Amino acid sequence: MSKGKRPTTVTPIAPALEVDDASAVDWSDSADVVVVGWGAAGACAAIEARSAGASVRVIDRFEGGGASALSGGVVYAGGGTPYQTQAGFKDTPDAMADYLRHEVNGVVSDTTLQKFCDDSVANLAWLEAQGARFAATMPDHKTSYPPEGKFLYYSGNEVVPVCRGERGAPAPRGHRAVAKGQSGATLYAALRDATLRAGAVAITQASVRRLVRQRSADSQPGAVLGVEIWELPPGDPATLRHAALNRQVARWRTFRPGKAAACRVEAAQIEQQAAQPRFIRALRGVVLSTGGFIYNPELVKANAPHTRRGWPIGGAGCDGSGLRLGQSAGAATQALNNVSAWRFITPPSVWPKGVVVNAAGERFCNEQVYGATLGHELVDKHGGRGWLVLDGKLRKQAMRQCLFGGLWAFQSLPALAMMLFSAKKAATPEALAARIQADPVTLRASLDSASAAARGEHHDAFGKSPDMRHDLGRGPYYALDISIGSPTFPLAVLTLGGLVLDESNGQVLDAAGQRIGGLFAAGRAAIGLPSSRYISGLSLADCVFSGRRAGRAAMAA
Repeated sequence: MSKGKRPTTVTPIAPALEVDDASAVDWSDSADVVVVGWGAAGACAAIEARSAGASVRVIDRFEGGGASALSGGVVYAGGGTPYQTQAGFKDTPDAMADYLRHEVNGVVSDTTLQKFCDDSVANLAWLEAQGARFAATMPDHKTSYPPEGKFLYYSGNEVVPVCRGERGAPAPRGHRAVAKGQSGATLYAALRDATLRAGAVAITQASVRRLVRQRSADSQPGAVLGVEIWELPPGDPATLRHAALNRQVARWRTFRPGKAAACRVEAAQIEQQAAQPRFIRALRGVVLSTGGFIYNPELVKANAPHTRRGWPIGGAGCDGSGLRLGQSAGAATQALNNVSAWRFITPPSVWPKGVVVNAAGERFCNEQVYGATLGHELVDKHGGRGWLVLDGKLRKQAMRQCLFGGLWAFQSLPALAMMLFSAKKAATPEALAARIQADPVTLRASLDSASAAARGEHHDAFGKSPDMRHDLGRGPYYALDISIGSPTFPLAVLTLGGLVLDESNGQVLDAAGQRIGGLFAAGRAAIGLPSSRYISGLSLADCVFSGRRAGRAAMAA
């Protein structure tokens, strides 16, 4: 590494190796289907390909899991799941699709959306067949993540009046896998074990750095024949250190992000120094399922610089390697500028009864919406600067919920710190405006309008439910900084865009809309259901839907 050059954790990707035919390469191994990335999408692709009779190699830069293992383990499912029924809710695939159109915004076709909803009950049952478990217990309040012992909840905007759709009452569709503690690791462990039981061969601590493709003799894109991997030597001390570093990244990423970043750098240096190359032939197809690119600073800077002050979330392998591998074969991409910004203000469940305002003091959103919806409005439309305004009554209720409401530490501690140590306090809206450098007339008008709606004098300007409105007519007032980059209240970000696919089978398309032979993609490496607006559980549900689709199609290629 040259002096002064910032160390990189990004997998180096080389241009595709073009050959006249497969015999030109000295292959060390072969399989019908080669899956690149062993998170939820890769596991589902590998299991499905094996069930179709394919031999499978699944390759992971670390030991598997990726962002899926670090997630909350929530699967967005509906249409009448057993757990919805047990909890007393009626749901249909059509009602589910009607709601999801508000979130998908045409990023996939209506045909694909409807199939996703039609298949939802069966896909949840398929997950259970792999060893995952779900339950019907629900929390008492809307929340960003259910408390211990609760596993079914409204994980998006289903209860927000303007988002409900037209087909019946809202139904909870967030299905958290049953686990002690957060559920991502438990859900992924079931998929990992099912992958191995199915007979797929896992190659871990190995990164794919280049595709091998047949040289094209006409206008058709050359088919992908296999991959070049760089693998750490099994059992070597450096390899064991590499595995330990990735476990430390998972351990420290929330509470000591600086330490986690240093571990990622050291792990990448081990890869660069100790990994050895070899080629693996894909007789039928390669599936790219490596996750997003939130840990690729250059890609984030080029596509979504306005989100760089956010707190990146994902696995250490979310560096866009699958995206860049696809591009090396001429693949088209879409929505790379779409980064989901998570500004959750619930729990505490009473916080959304306050008012969110931008830097000028203007109210800009319905406070009860899902955190990524609020984050989109804040970051993409209002420069990333905003405040949540509470009165003394709401603050007291929120403090009680944080202390005695059974919240997770990652929910209660930042909220308490905000209210106790960094809130701006004032007796009047005008005095509060001076403290947050907002326009006093605008802030007064924002609070007065919301309060009048709470008193029933007119409709709420943003369609807030009557039970979530609150009269802010009396101080004292407290302003909490909800801006991106807030040191007390981090705002999480993750990427949503990816490779463009033929939605019928998950095959990767080039810029001319032609299928690239032998190349498929799944999960957040590709365009899918969550690529427009993120809601909790939709990414993992899409991993199952798109992973199974790609695994089947790769075997049939």
